[in-house]
Amino acid sequence: MTALPVPVTRRGAAYWLAGYRGMLRFDLASAREWLVPFTLVQVLMGAGMAIIYGFYLGDMPPRAATFVATGAPTLAVIPLGMALAPSLVAGRRIEGTYDFMWSLPVPRLTAALSSFTLFTLLAAPGFAASLGIAAWRYDLDLHVSASVLPGVLLCSLMAASVGFAVGHAVASPALVNVVTNLVIFVVLMFSPIAFPIEHFPGWLAAAHRVLPFWHMAQVVRASLTDGLVTGVAASYLVLGAWTVAAWLLAAWAVGRRR
Repeated sequence: MTALPVPVTRRGAAYWLAGYRGMLRFDLASAREWLVPFTLVQVLMGAGMAIIYGFYLGDMPPRAATFVATGAPTLAVIPLGMALAPSLVAGRRIEGTYDFMWSLPVPRLTAALSSFTLFTLLAAPGFAASLGIAAWRYDLDLHVSASVLPGVLLCSLMAASVGFAVGHAVASPALVNVVTNLVIFVVLMFSPIAFPIEHFPGWLAAAHRVLPFWHMAQVVRASLTDGLVTGVAASYLVLGAWTVAAWLLAAWAVGRRR
């Protein structure tokens, strides 16, 4: 008598963890061609952002220099989640691997968490380089607190979540490219990340109190300074709301494929 195969249980913590490890290996294998050069570019970009503002602004008082030094790490984190994440999803559509990824026998949530893990690891070198070089360049004594880890993780999660949602909700790779370029343009040119929000006109400052970029800088800055930032709890709430909204949009976009 032939023994029947034992059915695989597709639920539970063990199945979920196995799926997460499998998706992380899949993402790392997919990124092997660009992972090292991109990490180097990320470090150079973070270091460059920390230095270039000194050329633009010249001699700065300590408060202004502190804003620049603590804003540069945020500028290093945003492009990873909000530009690279949707671009990778769009690239999978073009390569024809997008449908294959969703056909894998793993929980769909593990794909999102695997991407978040990859983007967080990629953000770490640029974040550290920009912060260290900025502190050295402007001769600052920053006060790094225990909140730096949850703050950076929340910023990375929010950025990756928004990018993940955009990548899956926008079916056209060309349109994804337009959206990501628009985000980078707004972040670099019209966001109060490296300087106080009070420098902006009232209507633009009000818009940034709803958008996530200024709040990301606030959370990071609060974890690196003492007394420079007030009302950081509101920034955590705004970033949390953006993260939840992005996950709802991503769940809706992915759910349409069922």
